[in-house]
Amino acid sequence: MTYRISGLPLAPFAALFDLDDETLATMRAKRVVAGADRGWPCRVSLVDAREGETLMLVHHVSHDVATPYRSAYAIYVRADAEPTGPFVDCTPPVFEGRPLALRGFDADGMLRDAKLAAPGEADPAIRALFARDDVTYIHAHNAAHGCFAARIDRN
Repeated sequence: MTYRISGLPLAPFAALFDLDDETLATMRAKRVVAGADRGWPCRVSLVDAREGETLMLVHHVSHDVATPYRSAYAIYVRADAEPTGPFVDCTPPVFEGRPLALRGFDADGMLRDAKLAAPGEADPAIRALFARDDVTYIHAHNAAHGCFAARIDRN
């Protein structure tokens, strides 16, 4: 089974970087600066921000479906993020060194199966979920913090 992983589009977030902090707060967003080269994973570029880079911490609906599995949480987006990928049959840099929760959904947005993947084990876990005919797409989340990492589609 072949798969592809793509980052989010920058367009919905780009204008946030021009807003003042007060306005951002009303939108459940906050400007932050990465304090290290790891720990601020950008959901557009699928790489970690470098120390000193500006990011937007935003409330993001990652699974906008009309089921009980609708999901939203905080994500980071780098100010100068460039979309990368898609990553075909391989995982993006932002997955490296992180345990992941992988949730397999059907075409109607219903959860069909889930796997935990230790660092370096995402590829076989993704392939195992897609071995099921009823899994149409997968959402990857960072297992510890719970934030949405990326969507994985059949290729």
